[in-house]
Amino acid sequence: MSALPTASPLFPSLSPIYGALSPLAEPLVRATTGLLLVPHGAQKLFGWFGGYGIEATGQFFAAKLGLPAELALLAGLIEFAGGLMLALGLFTRPVAALVVGTMAVAVFQVHLSKGFFWTSGGFEYPLMWGLVALSFVVRGGGRLSIDALIGREI
Repeated sequence: MSALPTASPLFPSLSPIYGALSPLAEPLVRATTGLLLVPHGAQKLFGWFGGYGIEATGQFFAAKLGLPAELALLAGLIEFAGGLMLALGLFTRPVAALVVGTMAVAVFQVHLSKGFFWTSGGFEYPLMWGLVALSFVVRGGGRLSIDALIGREI
């Protein structure tokens, strides 16, 4: 298989900056993805940030989504603890796979009927985060992760 062609920078003088910052791009996306999931989990688990807490979220899952109320705890833990683990790059692949599953449920069970745009409750946001998480299922945590530090990756 031949290598894909690479494009030359429009401004070659910026190449050293791109080269220096390039190793930070993927960890930045991983950490941002994880840290943006944390408050959503905190809403479900603790009622923080305008959330309803575990009991009310469980009632919503059962009454409105037709899902077992216990899944609210699982979703909250995946978003909260899993988000922290993803941000750190700890068990990146399995955690990211759980995030993909959680976002798939969010897309199909909650947001699909509301259309595409997030501003009207649509599936844009969970679809994007699910696809970003899928990239970490495929690629792993990368060089700047706890997985790399301990030398093991699932």
